[in-house]
Formats: sequence, structure tokens, C-alpha cells
Amino acid sequence: MKFAICNETFQNWPFSRALALAAECGYTGIEIAPFTIAENAREITPARRTELRRQAEQAGLAVVGLHWLLARTEGYYLTSPTRETRLRTGLYLGELARLCRDLGGTVLVLGSPQQRNLLAGVSPEQACDYAADSIAAALPALDDCQVTLALEPLGPEEGNFLLTAQAAVELIERIDSPRVRLQLDVKAMSSEGTPVTDIIRGHAAHLAHFHANDPNRRGPGMGDVDFVPILQALRDVAYQGWISVEVFDYAPGIERLARDSIGYLRGCLAHLEAA
Repeated sequence: MKFAICNETFQNWPFSRALALAAECGYTGIEIAPFTIAENAREITPARRTELRRQAEQAGLAVVGLHWLLARTEGYYLTSPTRETRLRTGLYLGELARLCRDLGGTVLVLGSPQQRNLLAGVSPEQACDYAADSIAAALPALDDCQVTLALEPLGPEEGNFLLTAQAAVELIERIDSPRVRLQLDVKAMSSEGTPVTDIIRGHAAHLAHFHANDPNRRGPGMGDVDFVPILQALRDVAYQGWISVEVFDYAPGIERLARDSIGYLRGCLAHLEAA
């Protein structure tokens, strides 16, 4: 299994220092939140893109892709009832696909709840129509860049749209493009009331990316969730993608979050190997 870590975990560390620690811990991939580079992807010059990719390669890390796609941006909204806003949002997702490609990545994780939550007067059904319309504008760039857009269900703590894996799959099937698939997150799945392992097995056909964390917002192994059966389920469905550590509570400290998370995941794998 391939383990990556999300770069915002390193907070205000220089990119080179974050990469060095990630590699030292044993990660082989880095997942990037665009806002850690610039608030708008269009501000990231070709030279800067080339340099970031070079730094990752020199550290021995692959850039997995991007997440927090619309965070800290202005003027974009996935489920807006305004056609112009939806078009602008879709075209911006296309720019993110180009950024992802330029950095060497292949997946865009579309969470960004604050840019997709239901607006006043918009029903969940209408929001699905609007989201599909926004994403349709990004499809040419996704195809051209060979990048996958992975829709991320999020729990009610984060928002009120696409709260379950099934809801995300229904939107994926409506869009009907091989470039639009599913991202699963352990913290979010834990809010569904269905065992995480059942969600993985039930939606394996659409699964493109995976986030490892705990409902307490810290890294895997730092809460009550047992990842042994989760990793077993991923093995059972022949999942070949990345497992990215994503945390939201930085209180344990950057080095502990990075080291303990992968150490725990490796321990879980060792348990599976020994069984």
C-alpha cells in the first residue's frame, strides 16, 4: 500500500522541510492543498510549478494530487443556482487539473464544503443538478490532463451536501465520466452509521482515493478507530490508489502527527501480514 500525507499538516514549514520529514517518516507521496501555495491557482507561475515538482522529486516523493480545491478562493461555488458562477467554478476546476498535472499529480479531491453547501432555497436534488453542471465544464481539462476528480462525501459536522458515499456515487453516475470518481475519508464515513468496511466494499467500483484519519480529527491510530479491518477491506477490493493521512487537529504537533500516523498504519499492515 502507498502512503502519502497532506502538506497542510506541516502548517507554516517551508515546503522543502515538510518534504524532508515526510520522506524521513517513510511516506512516498505528498498531497497538496493549493491554498498553501497561493490563494488562486492561476497565480502559480509555470516556474513555480516546475520548482515544486522538482523539490518533491528530489525528496523522493510523488505528488499525489490536490485537495481543499476551493478553500480560500472567491467567486466559486459548486452548487450555485447562478449559471455564470457554475461555469466559472468548473473552469477553475479545470485550472486545478492543469496545476495537478504540472506538479505530477493525477487526482483532485473535491471536498470544499464551504463552496458546495446548500444555499437558501436550493434543494438537494437541485444542488446535484448544479454540481453536475459545474463539473461538466471541467471535463475537457480533466480529460486533457489525464486527471481524476474524486468527489468526497463529508459528514454533517462539515456541511449538508453529499453526506454519504451513496449520495456521491449517485452524482458520479449522473455525470457519467470515467474522470469523475469517489474519494472516501474515514472520519467522514464514521458519521454514516454503516461500518466503514461495508462502505468500502460497497463502493469499491468507484473508489479512486482514500484519506486516513480518525473522527477525533487526528491521525490514524490517535483515536478509537481500528484500521486493521479497514486496510483489510482495501486489500479485499484490490484498491491500488494512495492512502493519504489527513488531519484537522494539529495539537499533537507536526512531527508526532507525521511519524505516529504512518507508524500506526505500518503496524496495521504488519498485523495483516502476520495473520
